[in-house]
Amino acid sequence: MTLPRMFRVEQTLEGPAIADVSGTIHDKIRKLGLQNQVKTGQSIAITAGSRGITGIDRIIRAVVDECRTLGLRPFIVPAMGSHGGATAEGQLHLLEHYGITESTMGCQIKSGMDTVRVGDFRNIPVFCDKNAWEADYIVVVARVKPHTDFDNEIESGLFKMMSIGLGKRQGAEHYHRAGHDYTYAEVFPSVGKKLLETGKVLFGLAIVENGYGQTAKVEAMLPKDFYETEKSLLVQAKTWLGKLPFGSLDLLIVDEMGKNISGTGMDPNVIGRPCIQKRPDKPRIRQLLVRDLTSESDGNALGIGMADLTTKRLVDKISHTTTNINVITTGALDLAKIPMSFASDREAIQTALGMIGLTAPENARVARIKNTLHLIQMEVSQPLADEVARNPRLSRLTAPVPMAFDIEGNLR
Repeated sequence: MTLPRMFRVEQTLEGPAIADVSGTIHDKIRKLGLQNQVKTGQSIAITAGSRGITGIDRIIRAVVDECRTLGLRPFIVPAMGSHGGATAEGQLHLLEHYGITESTMGCQIKSGMDTVRVGDFRNIPVFCDKNAWEADYIVVVARVKPHTDFDNEIESGLFKMMSIGLGKRQGAEHYHRAGHDYTYAEVFPSVGKKLLETGKVLFGLAIVENGYGQTAKVEAMLPKDFYETEKSLLVQAKTWLGKLPFGSLDLLIVDEMGKNISGTGMDPNVIGRPCIQKRPDKPRIRQLLVRDLTSESDGNALGIGMADLTTKRLVDKISHTTTNINVITTGALDLAKIPMSFASDREAIQTALGMIGLTAPENARVARIKNTLHLIQMEVSQPLADEVARNPRLSRLTAPVPMAFDIEGNLR
């Protein structure tokens, strides 16, 4: 089979970047005027999630230091639902991947899966991580971005962290089940509001990243301002979100997927594949090949079901226990279905291009990306050259060359 020739392009993305993220966080928190609200020696739990947020270790450390400045005794709690195999040890291990340890943060990390029922929303119990609940206060730290599963004015951010994150496995299971009867767009914000009503949350810190994955904006806010502030930040996050610059592709090659990249391993907002309550969108991709699983994912391959083809090396890295726990928690079993797997990339690519219809493989519209989080540079096939030339956001970096494989048939 003659494969298309590929060349590298660079995409210009949107959004500002903060030069001094830690300094900005300190300034934002101090402007909240919390000195008269807290007492010296009170404890405060700081949430840390499972996503690959840029510089999350420095962000959490800045919050820890600022809480100490207020005279509080901070500690960190993993707030990540059922991730990490739904074990205290597994969630600690996930934080280690991001440089969040007791030595680097200068405070204790209390990891546990026990929860406390702190209220009810309709017939839905509201749960909170037991360690966080036993503190005098809680700080909610989260990135605001479009959710992978639904569209609403509040999607992924502080309210999701308060529901799915702090709810641990018990809460996450309840809320996902409730989301099938109601909608996620209704359940997640409502559960978060119930936690805010308890008075436990002292403040929140929201992070928004630009298309390059850099910290573009941070906002510290009081509980009364959570909803409107997150709503406004989500509008900005959607504007800055990196996307593929093509409306349709015959084949998309994704080098890696993982929980550190997206809650669904690959972001449906990028690949256009439907996920639970989100409708299909552009780009229209005929065949999607995902090549590998990140080490940070610890074997969790939730989202593999969105691919059409994969490799045996990815399948061999899957922890079915970890993946199954996460998928059962969400109730979206399709996300764990394993597609056809192949011994080499070459075999997978040839199979994919043999199923795209009457288009000859060498004329196929093909793009290759590192993952759905990093979309600055990518490889595209020669048939996309005219489209690249017409797009002012795309710069051509190399001349077209044949796909390069190693001796085992895998892409270089």
